[in-house]
Amino acid sequence: MKNRIALKLLLYFAAALAVYAGISGVLFQTLFTRHTMETKRAEMLTRATALAQTLSLTLADSGEGSRQSGAQGAGYGAFVRVLSQLEPNVWVLDEQLQFLSSGHMGNSVLQYADLPEDADTLVQAVFAGETPFSEGFSDLLGTPTLTVGVPIHRGTAVAGALLLHDAVAGIQEAAAQGIRLLAYSGTAALAVAIFLAVLLSYKFARPLNRMKQTAQRLTDGDYTAQTDVRQGDEIGKLAQAIDGLSVRLREAKASDERQEQLRRDFLANVSHELRTPVTVLRGSLEALCDGVAQPGAQTETYHRQMLKETVGLQRLVNDLLDLSRLQNPDFPIEAAPITLNEALGDALYSASQLARPRGITILRNLTEEPVRLRGDYGRLRQMFLIILDNAVKFSPEGGEISVTLTPQSASVRDHGPGISPEELPLIFDRFHKNRTEQNQQGSGLGLSIAREIATRHGIRIEAHSAPGEGSTFTFQWLAASDMISATHAANEKK
Repeated sequence: MKNRIALKLLLYFAAALAVYAGISGVLFQTLFTRHTMETKRAEMLTRATALAQTLSLTLADSGEGSRQSGAQGAGYGAFVRVLSQLEPNVWVLDEQLQFLSSGHMGNSVLQYADLPEDADTLVQAVFAGETPFSEGFSDLLGTPTLTVGVPIHRGTAVAGALLLHDAVAGIQEAAAQGIRLLAYSGTAALAVAIFLAVLLSYKFARPLNRMKQTAQRLTDGDYTAQTDVRQGDEIGKLAQAIDGLSVRLREAKASDERQEQLRRDFLANVSHELRTPVTVLRGSLEALCDGVAQPGAQTETYHRQMLKETVGLQRLVNDLLDLSRLQNPDFPIEAAPITLNEALGDALYSASQLARPRGITILRNLTEEPVRLRGDYGRLRQMFLIILDNAVKFSPEGGEISVTLTPQSASVRDHGPGISPEELPLIFDRFHKNRTEQNQQGSGLGLSIAREIATRHGIRIEAHSAPGEGSTFTFQWLAASDMISATHAANEKK
């Protein structure tokens, strides 16, 4: 079933409302009954007290008249008889616990001994001067009844007891009617609340359904999917996380595609680079095996050609090995305190041996201040030597190469043919090779290796060139105290 969460929310809302309505009903019945009983008690006490006071006054007047006319208690007895006719719920007892009025009982003669135990307790409390309430007369009267007792005074003495009865069935019926009204109103409110709960549940579930659909599209490989949910609550934050995941997956997919393309290009380039020397070696070997090559000078030419091709193959294999090691994040860089002046000076010495046969002069502008860094001396020397070898290779005979070293950077500038703007962004790519006569022996991996060494040491290497204006390679590094952390960061990034 669709929108199960909406159904669950609806059931939760309905259950909460039902519990609320039930608790409200119980509390209403309890409080309403209690309040009604308290009101009833106050009203009965007021009536009973007023009647008892009237009887007390009548008893006092009757006693005064009896001393004057000899008719003792005539007025009091007459008033009790009238009260019995007007208020059948009122009973009056005298000091001898004889009923002067028991209107509820009709023609039957009520004796004090007929009273239940609870009723006797109430009467005794009244003659003690209290005004108690009791439901002990209910069985005697045959209906749930509330009784209040009030003393009748003659002066300061208690001369009798007035008992006022009132049925409580009306109170219970009023409470039941209130419960019915509450039930009717609660049902109507519950229907409206359920309708609103349905709307709110589906509104709450709508962004969740969007996120579910987005997650499904991401599972299916559609990394352009977005939730389009904009809320400031936890659901909105969850939607932002899913949208962020979509972006990360899209970037990862693009990165994977780039890596896959690089892998294909790498295999194609390796195959291309191996094809020529292997073809030459095979042709030379076939010529020697078939006896095509004449003994002597021609055979020696074939041998030299084969040696030349194997040297090129060895250089290619070594470069590939170096590049694969440097691109492997698990391959360690031996970071130790070194002086960059020495590494560059060592590379310059080797480069000068390459430049001398062609009459190329290397101009040095090196700071005398020691440039101390943390890194791998051999790899940094290799990085400088690759750039210097390129500068020698592309410089004209009798040309000049300028090398500069400062505490913050280094640069190598040649006066060769330069690099076109289209080719400049590609020179650090693997197997990218200038197909000019000066670079016939190149493998196309040197600058890639130099860049990997620089990256692993936290050094930024850049090339600046224009056709006919030569090329300048610059190196910029961090301070010595930061070099080791930059090296570690580069390793982690790899």
